[in-house]
Amino acid sequence: MRIAVASDEAYPVHATVARVLAERGHTLVAFGAVASGVEQPWPDVAEEAAQAVASGGCDEGILFCWSGTGISMAANKVAGVRAALCGDPGAAAAARVWNHANVLCLANRTLSDDMAGEILTAWFETPAGDRGADGVARLAAVDARHRRAPDT
Repeated sequence: MRIAVASDEAYPVHATVARVLAERGHTLVAFGAVASGVEQPWPDVAEEAAQAVASGGCDEGILFCWSGTGISMAANKVAGVRAALCGDPGAAAAARVWNHANVLCLANRTLSDDMAGEILTAWFETPAGDRGADGVARLAAVDARHRRAPDT
């Protein structure tokens, strides 16, 4: 799979994520500070990486910011993205099963290399399956009810 990996700031844990992705045979597509090493605004980084997932250029995404919160909020503004902020393997597995998440959001501030590995294992080894499909359909309906036409 092609995985969009993005962050607003460069952190050492990104090397661990890159290693795990390579070990699993995935291709890392870098955005933001993961690509440049230079700090960039988290909304812009999230939008660019999330758009790569939504358009099909990348199969999934892994996005980082200091808390993980801002980048997940920004990514979820992109139609077709279901980004989940996960701080542990159980949350990552649940995001796949119940929410069919296609973007994993993580906190640069608190993520250790070991926990990153455990979260990625849960993320990649938990299929979405049929569970959660009703909730995802209902989420799409909520989204459709609240989408507005772009300002011109």
